[in-house]
Amino acid sequence: MNLDQYLQPRLQERRNQLRYRTRKLVESPQAALINVGGRQLVNFCSNDYLGLANNPALITAMKNAADNYGVGSGASHLVNGHSLEHHYLEEELAEFTGRERVLLFSTGYMANMGVINALTGKGDLVLEDKLNHASLIDGGLLTAADMQRFKHSDMAHLEQRLKNSTHKHKLIVTDGVFSMDGDLAKLGAMAELADANDSWLMVDDAHGIGCLGEKGAGTVDVFGMNQHQVPILIGTLGKAFGTFGAFVAGSETLIESLIQFSRTYIYTTALPPAVAAATRASLRLVREAGQQRTHLMQLVARFRESCLNLGLELMDSNTPIQPVMVGSDERALQMSQRLAQLGFWVSAIRPPTVPEGTARLRVTLTAQHTLKQVDQLVAALVSAKMEKG
Repeated sequence: MNLDQYLQPRLQERRNQLRYRTRKLVESPQAALINVGGRQLVNFCSNDYLGLANNPALITAMKNAADNYGVGSGASHLVNGHSLEHHYLEEELAEFTGRERVLLFSTGYMANMGVINALTGKGDLVLEDKLNHASLIDGGLLTAADMQRFKHSDMAHLEQRLKNSTHKHKLIVTDGVFSMDGDLAKLGAMAELADANDSWLMVDDAHGIGCLGEKGAGTVDVFGMNQHQVPILIGTLGKAFGTFGAFVAGSETLIESLIQFSRTYIYTTALPPAVAAATRASLRLVREAGQQRTHLMQLVARFRESCLNLGLELMDSNTPIQPVMVGSDERALQMSQRLAQLGFWVSAIRPPTVPEGTARLRVTLTAQHTLKQVDQLVAALVSAKMEKG
């Protein structure tokens, strides 16, 4: 059997399950209104929470840095790819997050896998929330340490796992905001359990950093968590920051250890310096985006109140991620397609991304949306729900 003969039945099975993934061609910058396939749609599936991906200040910073540094970084950070723009961005992010040091990674996926594998090994234990992002799960699966998962936000189950462990070192890993449900991790309780059980806590705040907290410092800011309580903080730059890449924030010792032992940092090309420069411009805007964050939370409240009043089933989320529960894969696809016909781009999320029987429409709100657009989306959701498949 050749490779294609092996792969084709797998692809057909995915089609039969109505879980076949396809890519849509975007013909415009990221914004509340986006051009797709020759049509303009109201975009409710972007993680550009503060609407910075097409901000003129970021574009100018990137262009200027490209003039000064060129397009590519040339090599890894440890060879000759670590520019002044990278260095300044790390210093500024450390101050922003209230941590001693920051280390840039090329993607959030690489950061999560690199940190888990650098910090744990044979004889250790990695404990992960059942609904953690795939990058966190993969990081746990690839380490030589044992990995166990605990029921979603179930602190009693986590405590049981910790108390039953005889491992040398224990690393608790969680999302700050869960990407498909939109709820927050119970960071206060997790930090207490970590402290009581001689464990370390790692938080991936990809969907919290920038848009949550008074200053935009994310979920740890909402809970008032310091470096001692959350010694390993991961942040993504491709969502609320509107650029690309990721970072790890923590102690001087943690960052120096990652530079020495994290394979996904050591053995990959550094981000282009121009991207780092654009992110420095973004960070300045994130710090000053109190009004945008307030508006974003107003949109969340409006959406939730309207949906619940009209009988749409939501999950327990007060973040910009607002899943509308559907259940059936086929129905989720039908509703997503109908919403597109009505002028709204909302993704249908199906297994294996989410558990069986929990297919949903994942609505994401951004500071660029208006109250009117939210009201129009809710009306379209009700219309799509009422139509027969």
